[in-house]
Amino acid sequence: MKKGFSGLMVVFTCVLFFVSGAFAHSTGGGDVQEFEKAPATQNAEVPVPEEKCPNANDSWRQAQSFYGVQVDESQQCMPDNPKLVAAVTEGTNNVPMMDLMDLGLSEDAVRKGEDLDGDGDPDVINITLEVQEINGRSPSGSSVEGISQEIAPGIRPGFWVFAPKTRGMATEGASASSIVRSPSPTIRVEESDRVNIKLENTHYFPHTIHFHGVDHDFEVNGNGNDGVPQVNGEPAMPGGTQEYSFSPEQPGSMFYHCHVQPNTHVLMGLQGMFSVEEERDNNTVQTFNIGGGKVRNPSEAVEQEYDNEYDMIYRGLDKELHNKIKKSNDPRVIAEGVNKEYDVTERNPDYYLLNGKSFPYTVRESQVVVEENETTKMRVLNTGSEGLSLHPHGHKPTATHYDGVEVDEEARIQRDVFDVSAAQRVDLEINSTEDGLNSYGPGAWFMHNHKEEAVTTDGIAPGGDVTLLTYKSYQGEENLPQKGVSWDQFFTEKYYEGEIPMWQGLSDKYGNIEVQPASTSTVVLIGLMGLILGALGAMVVV
Repeated sequence: MKKGFSGLMVVFTCVLFFVSGAFAHSTGGGDVQEFEKAPATQNAEVPVPEEKCPNANDSWRQAQSFYGVQVDESQQCMPDNPKLVAAVTEGTNNVPMMDLMDLGLSEDAVRKGEDLDGDGDPDVINITLEVQEINGRSPSGSSVEGISQEIAPGIRPGFWVFAPKTRGMATEGASASSIVRSPSPTIRVEESDRVNIKLENTHYFPHTIHFHGVDHDFEVNGNGNDGVPQVNGEPAMPGGTQEYSFSPEQPGSMFYHCHVQPNTHVLMGLQGMFSVEEERDNNTVQTFNIGGGKVRNPSEAVEQEYDNEYDMIYRGLDKELHNKIKKSNDPRVIAEGVNKEYDVTERNPDYYLLNGKSFPYTVRESQVVVEENETTKMRVLNTGSEGLSLHPHGHKPTATHYDGVEVDEEARIQRDVFDVSAAQRVDLEINSTEDGLNSYGPGAWFMHNHKEEAVTTDGIAPGGDVTLLTYKSYQGEENLPQKGVSWDQFFTEKYYEGEIPMWQGLSDKYGNIEVQPASTSTVVLIGLMGLILGALGAMVVV
């Protein structure tokens, strides 16, 4: 009896489903009740994109020689000025004055002296650094504009940086403005060189330099040499100088930064890579790599083992801190803003930079460009306070050095994600041999921090520290990738203001999908199928 009753209930339920479904989907005359359609998609207007490689000089990409210095080719959209590379390699005291004027370099930016050991290269290196401001507020009523630089379209946070001593004022449009940029330049010296670095403080706050990881005496002739003012002498006051001297015995990738209020001065940009190169004969090194990226005059030791070398400097940036120098030019107001109002313990990065830029500008000048069957040395420095999880697509590099210390070959790690903590340096060897392990083959492979917020610019993706590990065969016009979706929208301010959808335009390519309401015939068919299934179910139950 219970089974029969259950079967009848199944049939009754199906009948109700059929009747109610048909009734709900029909109105007077049997017309189908239309669902309310979503409004039509309105595409955002994409403004004319900015030039992808502005002021790029194609001849700068070619290998060439100046002052007897060989400068390697650079397959970047925006390559370094090869004459500048040659000048800071040869020494500014050995370069014609007219060239220094064109380059914006002072004659004492890097003086190279005696060859003390007779091995064919200078061993006395005298470097002069200044402190410069980028995107700060110009003095009220002044017709002189400070240096203005973007990290991405329309985005100009403020920076303080160390820079080679410039010729004249480093103002917007002046020749010196090209050598003042974030990050502070990578500095290269040779193992056992006698290095003397003078800091000429052209800024409104006191500063020092601490050579992190570089072996140096605590004091020289009774003067502080470690750059920590609380225990090691006075800082360079505004308009003053401070000198540091050392002869490093340990080669490797190191770090230098200001140690006055490091909780803000380091974050503001007073930091850079310091590379001590292995000693070799005829080893005149490229003293400054301005902006990082490809090293166009590698040391003899690097050239013996590698086909390419790159300096890759990563960091996060909190716009709350960096925008304070844009609101005032009064040092008292700025001091209160960055040291008192700003709480570094509540720091929240908005921008993520590689060599001072965010995508798409990273791809302009910091692509890692290789060919098949090459080995590439990539020096990685994390100057931010967050960890870096570096992931190159299509490759598994090998870590050869940590913090300037070589890793024994049997202990070396090969993987596709490398964790780099704050202030840490890792030297990676990239082997572009296609074997399924070292390389998956040619392509334009993404390379980025795998902390997902780091691939955004103020929350907009793609952005952040994304760049490419690109095989030459995949470089197209202006040395940018030749395949994939258009990059035009990424080279507009509106994109990073959130005004243009990421995938706008793809619907036109792949077709729009419209959902149509169910017709009366469809409802009737579904109802009949329900009746049949219900009857069969009742027969089985009974």
